[in-house]
Amino acid sequence: MPIPVSTQALLEDLSALVHTESPSDDRESVKRVMETVEGWMRDLGATVLRLDGDTRRFILDGRSDSPEIDDRSVVILAHADTVWPHGTLNTMPFRVEGERVYGPGTYDMKGGIVGAIHALRALAGTLPHRVELLLTPDEEVGSYDSRAQIETAARRARAILVVEPPVAGTNALKTGRKGTGMYHVKLHGVASHAGNAPERGASAIAEAARTLLAVEGFADSAKGTTLSVGRIAGGGAINVVPAFAEFWVDTRIAELGEAERIETAMRGLRAHDERTRLEVEGGLNRPPFERTEGTAALYTRAQQAARELGFEVGEAFVGGGSDGNFTAPLCPTLDGLGAPGDGAHAEYEHIDLSAWPRHVQLLAELIRDPGV
Repeated sequence: MPIPVSTQALLEDLSALVHTESPSDDRESVKRVMETVEGWMRDLGATVLRLDGDTRRFILDGRSDSPEIDDRSVVILAHADTVWPHGTLNTMPFRVEGERVYGPGTYDMKGGIVGAIHALRALAGTLPHRVELLLTPDEEVGSYDSRAQIETAARRARAILVVEPPVAGTNALKTGRKGTGMYHVKLHGVASHAGNAPERGASAIAEAARTLLAVEGFADSAKGTTLSVGRIAGGGAINVVPAFAEFWVDTRIAELGEAERIETAMRGLRAHDERTRLEVEGGLNRPPFERTEGTAALYTRAQQAARELGFEVGEAFVGGGSDGNFTAPLCPTLDGLGAPGDGAHAEYEHIDLSAWPRHVQLLAELIRDPGV
């Protein structure tokens, strides 16, 4: 039987989280969101562990006499931070308009947290196995503090259910994501008067331009590898041969094998003008989330559960990363199990209230039986 879901109750809890603004760069505000969630989980009888890097682990121990039940945890993975700075609620207030609820962090991903809480409330006392909620503070800025905790959870898990939102428009679940990274390239030249002695100078900007074109040449569209220079800076006074320039490269890979090729190519960059010097910093942050047999089995179970609930779910491979990128190489992982809607990181961010309850019901079915 599907769990009962109250849209009004979802909205009340969502309002509490959204009105606690939690930009990634303010860890104390992020902790306040975590404390609200901790209160909800304690009410369910969860064991609460405060881990290194400000990650919270909430454990619900299911009970079963059946030796067939795998005692590894089903782990729900969520993050408490958002991209929105303090004060965003003043211009982008939490509000319901028709079948949509708007506000900063609604869709990405406080709605996912709330949906998970409501699924766990409905399943309280009936869980046949251990279920954990892992709540991290820094997904939007790379998960540098929480990555070790995420990977530890994945190594002991039966399945990872990521409550990032489904694909906007189609509500497809995510069975793959590109790996992501960022490189920072610095060029050091030689300053000189651009009119009186240009030959004594070595332009860092000219060197950056040549290097930039080389970097974009590392892309391989057939393999899903992209390198995009998203920002460039350099120079000072117009009449001075510039002594410094820098640019930043967004990197996306669909295949793990491409990571080594791109890393080797970027580290192998050399200045064309021997009077200049080149530095490369950064690298791949999130590995690609590839569609494994375990992920395929999770998705098949989700399809079955959705049909039993009276709707269909598709699957998609997407270019953006999530914490699921860290877990997918280690454990069956299914992403996109959060609140349906649109507008991640945009002013029209919202949740579709007409579809949200059934996605909470779907999550509950996968918590109860992930099919792996």
